[in-house]
Amino acid sequence: MSAPDYGKTFALWREGACEAWEGYTRHAFVEGLRDGTLPRTAFLHYLIQDYVFLVHFSRAWSLAVVKSETLSEMKVCAGTVNALVNQEMSLHVKTCAAEGIDEEMLFNAAEAVENLAYTRYVMDAGMQGDFLDMMAALSPCVMGYGEIGLRLAGEKATDTPYAEWIATYADPEYQAVCANVGEMIDGAVARRVGDLASSPRVAVLQNRFTMATTLEIGFWQMGLNGA
Repeated sequence: MSAPDYGKTFALWREGACEAWEGYTRHAFVEGLRDGTLPRTAFLHYLIQDYVFLVHFSRAWSLAVVKSETLSEMKVCAGTVNALVNQEMSLHVKTCAAEGIDEEMLFNAAEAVENLAYTRYVMDAGMQGDFLDMMAALSPCVMGYGEIGLRLAGEKATDTPYAEWIATYADPEYQAVCANVGEMIDGAVARRVGDLASSPRVAVLQNRFTMATTLEIGFWQMGLNGA
């Protein structure tokens, strides 16, 4: 499967993080979702931690609203917060509720070290850097799940118990979020630095993106370890 089109900046960053991106989007946890072999205990451990992650991730996207320079940037960032809080997190609540884990337990769950490292890295990118630093750190999660969802939707085993998770990220509504974020990032880059490939900031932003991608690998592994 070819990479989905989430904009030219994302494509540049994805290519620059080639090895890490492969490790992230084709991690053993991901393949276990695809073929249904992922242990249920690992999936639930991941879901609980991912709920906690999304709380912080939503806060980071809210900070991106503050760092925005245009109304269109504000709208996309605010829309992403809405998608995270009112759509993506609802899947976690629904799935965990079926296992006897209510939303209060989710919200108050202790953070795993891998979760803590990732969420604080993203928040630090926002506090230290500018809007582009934030986008480089935030986009691997948004676009990576979109890419994973699209691929697994076409490759999944018919009896995988994780079909609903896959469908959430393959859904046209989530794919539209990815495309809108990618388009916004392209516009933000053009507005702030012009041609990113020839900008002195290219290496710093690539490092941000690659580190966030590496932390995604650690997050999947944390889920597997939960088994």
